[in-house]
Amino acid sequence: MNKDNQSVFFDHTIQLRVRYSETDQMGTFYNSRALEWFECGRTEVLRALGIPYSTMEIEGVFLPVIEAHIEYLDRAEYDDLLELTTRILFQGRAKFRAEELLVNTVTKRVIVRGYTVHAFVNVNGNAIRPPQWLVESFYKAIAEKKLEEKNKCSQ
Repeated sequence: MNKDNQSVFFDHTIQLRVRYSETDQMGTFYNSRALEWFECGRTEVLRALGIPYSTMEIEGVFLPVIEAHIEYLDRAEYDDLLELTTRILFQGRAKFRAEELLVNTVTKRVIVRGYTVHAFVNVNGNAIRPPQWLVESFYKAIAEKKLEEKNKCSQ
C-alpha cells in the first residue's frame, strides 16, 4: 500500500427496495436497517472487486467492524427504491473504511450517509496486513474500472 492510499478508492452501487418488514410503526425504515444495508453494500463492493467475502474467509481473512457512524437525513418508506453507493478506502496498514451513501431513486434525497471501519484479522482475531492477493485484486479492479470509464467517454 502506498502512503497516499486515502485517495485510492473503489466504489460500487446497488439498489435496495424497502421491505414491509423493515419499517416501524411510524411507517419509515427502522434505524438498525441502515447497518444491515451497509453490510449489503460492503458484500457487493467486495464481489465487484473480485473478492467475495466467502473467499476471504476461506483464505483466513476476516473483517470485523471496529467503528460505525450513521447520519439519518430523511425518511424511506415501504416500497421505496433506494440506491446505495459504497466506497472502499484503505486506512493505515491493517484496516479499511467503507463509506456509504443511501439515496432515494425518485426524489434523489439522501436518506442515510455513514461509514464503517474494518480491521483485517486472521482466524484468531489478530490484526494482519491485507494479503498481497487482496491488494492486487483491489488495484486491478480500480484500473479496469478507470479503463472502462475512459472507453465510455471516447465513444
